[in-house]
Amino acid sequence: MPAPRIEPGQPLIFLINAAAGRNDPQNQRTLIESTFSQAGLSAEIVMASPEQLPELAAQAAEKAHRLGTAIVAVGGDGTVNTVAQAAHAQGCVMGVVAQGTFNYFARTHGIPTDPTQALLGLLDADVEPVQVATVNRKVFLVNASLGLYPELLEDREAYKAKFGRSRFVALAAACITLLRSRRQLRLHIELDGTEYDVRTPTLFVGNNRLQLDQFGVQASACRTQAFEEGRVAAIMLKPIGTGAMLRLILHGAMGTLGEADDVQSFQFDHMLVHPGQRRVKVAMDGEVSWLRSPIEFLVPSKPLFLLQPRVVKDAPEASA
Repeated sequence: MPAPRIEPGQPLIFLINAAAGRNDPQNQRTLIESTFSQAGLSAEIVMASPEQLPELAAQAAEKAHRLGTAIVAVGGDGTVNTVAQAAHAQGCVMGVVAQGTFNYFARTHGIPTDPTQALLGLLDADVEPVQVATVNRKVFLVNASLGLYPELLEDREAYKAKFGRSRFVALAAACITLLRSRRQLRLHIELDGTEYDVRTPTLFVGNNRLQLDQFGVQASACRTQAFEEGRVAAIMLKPIGTGAMLRLILHGAMGTLGEADDVQSFQFDHMLVHPGQRRVKVAMDGEVSWLRSPIEFLVPSKPLFLLQPRVVKDAPEASA
């Protein structure tokens, strides 16, 4: 599929989540305007509350497609996901100014996590196709999951509200959730023409090489081959006790989760999951919602078109 053309002179459309990240939204507006003004360019800026974000993203993506420009997400993983939904549906180009805690998507694609550097990167960027995955036709860029991981995300947000936004708070909340939870999913899975039943605390599907690398899963997915284009990696935990969970936390911290005996990992491009209930809680790129059963994971042939900075696109950040 050919990449859309960015028409010269058309302003980029920035969609700012006014509730995301550590930076004041008015400061973000000022930074965008000054950066583009110094380059002799203009920018259209749309401020959105979390409730307005999906509708305004859809409107901005339609406009970007019609005028031959790009929509730029300014916010965390949830904001980037919402804008990606709209951009992928319209087939327009998307840019990112990351404001989240981990920023896996931006870092994987060589987009600086410093806002000024990210904006400068937009001024000299190529349009590149990027693989997305879907769950019940909803796009995700980094991961989607059932079971323990959605619970972990909800706990993490509660801890952030109490103790502030930081990676230490996020990791501490994750450890507490993992040690406390004893819930088990009973899943009926259809995969590659085979059906089987499993019990697991969580089913995690990853579409981001950097995150999978940090877990130590990418190279061990399917145990025999590296993570492939056109596929995503799934991780399932066996039903385990507290001691085994502590060992898994240690494996995750050391980046060797894929080597743990209590972890099953594999690759796929299509999987159907029946969780045994009409609706199930699913996490997608840090946001939790309820989806109807069955749960379908798919790698669609249609890519997302991303503005990728030329100067850093071959050197993504690798630090945690």
